[in-house]
Amino acid sequence: MTQVAHMTSFQSGSRQLEGYMARPEGDGPFPGIVVIHEIFGLNENMKDITRRFADQEYVALAVDLFAGRNRAICMFRFMSGWLFNSLNNGSIHNLKAALTFLSEQPSVDESRLGAVGFCLGGMFAVCWACTDDRLKAIAPYYATNPRPLKAVARLCPVVGSYPDKDFTTSAGQKLDVALDRYHVPHDIKIYLGTKHSFFNDTLSNYNEAAAQDSWERVLAFFEEHIGVKAEE
Repeated sequence: MTQVAHMTSFQSGSRQLEGYMARPEGDGPFPGIVVIHEIFGLNENMKDITRRFADQEYVALAVDLFAGRNRAICMFRFMSGWLFNSLNNGSIHNLKAALTFLSEQPSVDESRLGAVGFCLGGMFAVCWACTDDRLKAIAPYYATNPRPLKAVARLCPVVGSYPDKDFTTSAGQKLDVALDRYHVPHDIKIYLGTKHSFFNDTLSNYNEAAAQDSWERVLAFFEEHIGVKAEE
């Protein structure tokens, strides 16, 4: 599908954030997806994922949470926020601003919004979705959980993908159990024989079979909850 992709910027409080937006050609309205990067920031891998969503008729916005700041300091703040206030911190506020910016785009249907995140970004996707009812579906990859875990009772539908040889494996298992308990629609899968960042095709841990299967699951799940089927 023909698409338009470009760097963009938007306001989050007093801070100017940067992002990379990709959208299908046409008036839409299309569902919108916020793409949240892992520790490597808004790199070419995240931009490629953003374009892949545009190919599937989503308007996708990849947010640069490191924009204009030292990465090491940002990581310290991210981890402190997760440990002490995982549901209400600066990163969550920035993601909410990103969703507002995305939802205001003329070609976006503001009633069909979701997010996908990887590692750090997956953690943010889960924590953020516990506090923002505008999100209708999320796809965390190898993510840790919010503290306390009972916060996931407020989650929108979740399609999660986790490796089986990773510090996030138990988090995926615990999330699966908790979502069952709270009757939240979900599809959580642990991929045997995979490691952290198995979806990232620029790294040595890339696992083609797991990456392809998880991508197909995400697309099917999003189609049901924010895609064409969600309109019917």
